[in-house]
Amino acid sequence: SHPPLCPPGIKCGGVLSAPSGNFSSPNFPGLYPYETECTWLIVVAEGSSILLSFSHFELEYHDTCAYDYLQVYNGAARDQGNLLGTFCGHSPPPPFSSAWHVMAVVFRSDRHVAKHGFAAAYRKDACGGQLTGLSGEITSPRYPESYPNDAECRWSIGGTSGGGPLTLVFADFQMEGGQGCGFDYVALFDGPTVTAPRLGRYCGSARPPRTISSTPHLLIIFKSDFNIGGRGFKAHFYSAGECQEVFTTIKGNFSSPQYPNFYPNNLKCQWSIQLPPGYRVKVFFLDMELEGRSSLTGGCDYDHLSAFDGGTENGSLLGRWCGRESLAPVTSRSNRLLLVLHTDRNTAKRGFSISYVGVVPMNVSCTRTDFHIQIPMQSLAQLERNRIYLGTPSCAAQVVGRNFKIHTRFDTCGTESQRRNNTSVIVSTLYIDFSVGDQEDIHQYEVQCEPKRKEASVTLIAGPDPFRLSQVENLVDAQQQEGEVMDAREIKSQDTSDIVFISICILAGLLMVIAVVGLVLL
Repeated sequence: SHPPLCPPGIKCGGVLSAPSGNFSSPNFPGLYPYETECTWLIVVAEGSSILLSFSHFELEYHDTCAYDYLQVYNGAARDQGNLLGTFCGHSPPPPFSSAWHVMAVVFRSDRHVAKHGFAAAYRKDACGGQLTGLSGEITSPRYPESYPNDAECRWSIGGTSGGGPLTLVFADFQMEGGQGCGFDYVALFDGPTVTAPRLGRYCGSARPPRTISSTPHLLIIFKSDFNIGGRGFKAHFYSAGECQEVFTTIKGNFSSPQYPNFYPNNLKCQWSIQLPPGYRVKVFFLDMELEGRSSLTGGCDYDHLSAFDGGTENGSLLGRWCGRESLAPVTSRSNRLLLVLHTDRNTAKRGFSISYVGVVPMNVSCTRTDFHIQIPMQSLAQLERNRIYLGTPSCAAQVVGRNFKIHTRFDTCGTESQRRNNTSVIVSTLYIDFSVGDQEDIHQYEVQCEPKRKEASVTLIAGPDPFRLSQVENLVDAQQQEGEVMDAREIKSQDTSDIVFISICILAGLLMVIAVVGLVLL
C-alpha cells in the first residue's frame, strides 16, 4: 500500500520542553508520508544536557542519504556547524549527548519509497552518551552542585570520519578521595570500550593531567559509591589532529577544521608556530570567511581568529579577525606565533586557509661598491654553505666564525643597477636552498643597496609553493620607499643610452685634444 501524502493536519515536529519525552516520524509505526519535512527542537533548562536515543530506525537507503534522511543537530537546526550527523537506511544513529541545553532533529522524505520511520526518546541531565563532534564539554551529573550517589556514566567520544587523536583537559575536578580511587572515580580508556588500554583513574581534588588518546576514540567512565560526594568535574575535549597543532618547520600551511566545509561550533583551536631563535614568522591569509561582526558593537564578538606574538595568549595581540576579509600578511616580532580560533554555538562558515614562512634573520649592509651579508649559522644549521648564494651558485657564502658571510662587489653575482623612485639602486637576489631530495624548496630574498647613501635593505620575495606570496617584507630598518620597478629592458636601454652618451663625450674630448695639439705643432 502506498503511504499518503502528508495531510495538512498531521502532527509533525514542534518544540519539546519537558524534562523527558518521546517522538517519532509521522504515522509511525506505519509508513511515513511522501514529501514531508519535520523539525523537532528539544529545549531543556539552561545548564542541562540532553541524551537522545533511537529505539527504532528504518528509512530509505542511499549511500549519501540524499533521498530520505534524519539529521541531528547539537543546537539549533540548519546550522552546519552544529550538525552531529545525517542518517538513513536501517542502522540507527548512536545515542547522542548534547553539549548544551538545545538539540534539534530534522526528518525529511522525498516523493518515492517510504519506510516505517523512527522512534526516539530524550531525557535531560542523563549522564553519558555518544559525543561525535570535533570538540565539546562534559560534566559530572548536577555539576557544579554535588553529584548523586550510586551514579555511573559512560561517555564515548569519537567515531567521526577522518578524526585524529583526542585531547581531554579537565577545567575543574573535586571528588571523594581514597587510596587506589576505589570509591568515587573517573577512568579514561584509549579506545571505545573498557577492553582498551587504560589511560588513568582519578579521584580526590587534584586535577588530572591533560590526556591525549592514540586513537580517534576515548571512553570516560564516572562512578560514585553510596556516600560522600563532591562538586564533580568539568572537562573539555577536542580532536588534536585538526584543532591543536604545533609547527616547527621553516614553512607550513594549515586550515580550520573541515575546511573548505563549514567548521564546527563550540571550538577553541590553537596553532602554534615555533621557529629557531632569530627567526620571525610571517603569516599569509589565503582565504578567510568567519561569522561576521556584531551589529551592536561592531567587534568580532562571535567567531574570531586571533594572532599572538610570543607563542601564548599572554603575548601581545597582533590581530583579531572575523567575517569575510582579505587580510594583509602579519609578521611576528619574535620566533613564536600563536593563532587561536574561537567559535560560538551557532552560525558556522567556511573557515580559513593559512600559510606561513620563517623569515631568516640576516644583517645586510653595503658600501658604494660592495654588498655585505651575514646570517647566523645556528639559523641555518642544517644547510651547507653552498646552499646560500647571491645571484648565482658560484657566489656561495663562506663560513666565518659562527656566521655565513657573503662579501661581493656590485659588478659580480648577478647584480644589476635599477632606478626606483628616481634613485639609482643596486639589486640582487639571495637564494637559500632548503630542498630535500626531489622536493625543491628555495626561498628568495631581494637585497638592495642605495650606494650614494650606503643604505641596504632585504625583502622576502617568495618562499616555495604553495606560497604565491604577493606582498613583501622589509627585514632590516632601512629608509625604503615602495616604488615602481622599471621594466628590465627599459632599464637596460637606459643604461646603454647613458654609456653611448658618455662614449660620445669622451670621443669628442679626444678629438678636441688632438686638434689643439695639431694646431700647436703647426
